[in-house]
Formats: sequence, C-alpha cells, structure tokens
Amino acid sequence: VQLQASGGGLVQAGASLRLSCAWSGRTSARYLGWFRQAPGKDREFVAAIKWRDRSTHYADSVKGRFVISRDSAENTVDLQMSSLKPEDTAVYYCAASGSGTITSQARSLESYASWGQGTLVTVSS
Repeated sequence: VQLQASGGGLVQAGASLRLSCAWSGRTSARYLGWFRQAPGKDREFVAAIKWRDRSTHYADSVKGRFVISRDSAENTVDLQMSSLKPEDTAVYYCAASGSGTITSQARSLESYASWGQGTLVTVSS
C-alpha cells in the first residue's frame, strides 16, 4: 500500500486544520494511524482507526480536539484537528499497520509497516 499525506500548513493557535491521507494499492492493514514528529523529538502516536469497525484511539494530548475518520469511497483517512496549539507543531505522518495488529499495539510505531511522506503543520502563538 502507498500512502500520501496532505493538508498541512501554517495556522494560528486556536485554528482548525484537516489532514488527509490517501492510500492506493491493496492493504490488509488492521489499523490506519497518524503520528507526528516535532523538531528534535521522537515520532509519537496521535490517533488510529480500526479498518473493520472504525473504532478509534487517541493520544491524551489530542483527545477531544482531534478526530480521525476513514472514507472508504475516497480511500482516505482524515485527521480533523481543532483548537490547535503551538505544541501541535510537527510533521504529521499517516501509516498502515500490519494485518495482525491487536488493540494494545495500535499506538506503537513498530506496529506500522507502511508510511506516508509526512506533511508539516505549524501552529503560531
């Protein structure tokens, strides 16, 4: 599966932004996820959605502000981000997990085998 992330940009604190990840090719991924990497920091989990039942998981830092969704018709997984904060500034990556990923592994980078190229989100104060 190939993944292509888009939608990043420069916004002010408090604004909203929607990221989109388009996939092509066949996939048996159990989870589709979004991760982010701020300058000088490790890549971290943001949100994930289970392919089959659309159940979702969020990092505590974004819970209540971000919403992940999947559109089968458009072959996209989107991340709607609201009430953005300067600490949300990062390169955001979408990823697809393996077919055997279980719920407890959905937040782990190591569970994701396919990655998009990343899109930069900058939130100014």
